Amino acid sequence: MKAARKIGMTILAVALASFAFSGCTKSDKQIRRMQRMEEGVDSPSTEAELKEAIKKYQERVNDVQLANSQVGIWYKLLATRYLDAKMYGEALKNFQMALQYYPANQNLYYWTGVCASYMAHASLDFNATGSTEERDNYLSLSETSFLRAISIEPHYAKALYSLGVLYVWELHQYEKAIPYLETLCNDQKRDTDAMTVLAAAYYGNFDYEKAISMYDKIIATTKLESKKAEAEANKKIVMDKAYASK
Repeated sequence: MKAARKIGMTILAVALASFAFSGCTKSDKQIRRMQRMEEGVDSPSTEAELKEAIKKYQERVNDVQLANSQVGIWYKLLATRYLDAKMYGEALKNFQMALQYYPANQNLYYWTGVCASYMAHASLDFNATGSTEERDNYLSLSETSFLRAISIEPHYAKALYSLGVLYVWELHQYEKAIPYLETLCNDQKRDTDAMTVLAAAYYGNFDYEKAISMYDKIIATTKLESKKAEAEANKKIVMDKAYASK
């Protein structure tokens, strides 16, 4: 109860301080007087009084930090609940709020990208205007979020894969996808899903030899007959294309 009361008093003091910044000098004096009354610190002059004042105000800072940390965690939990329920729009809003408290968290950026990608698919042209602006904005947010996650953790497998899929299947920017997927395939040498997307990126970038080589690698690696058959069929398509282009 004491801790809750102290946090409550601290939040009140912060709110009052925020109001004071936009107010007049009289409000500033009132805020300072309230702070002195709350902390029991007036005008320290001796070494002992100064140390005591620092200790009391440090406790105030710690309380605010603890409260903000907890709020950030709650936003993450709420976003995850919405994500589990496949309510991607609401999840996206709460991941955005969580990022205000944890702006260097690669996982939050990754899940923001995932939600934005889903919302892009939900952005239909209901008014038949012919505009794709909303969809394009979500796809741009997805790309930016995955890139931010990778900038924090360069070998973040999920973000590398998702960015590759975005570039290949959504944006058709094959050349951009290749370095990220190559990094992933070098890290995850038996990840045939990543190999499949990379092969498609090579094909889309007219690098038929590398695409064929990647399909051969998938065939040699996978134990699933369905995936092997798919790779063989795709390899034939690439070989026919390569032959026709000569």
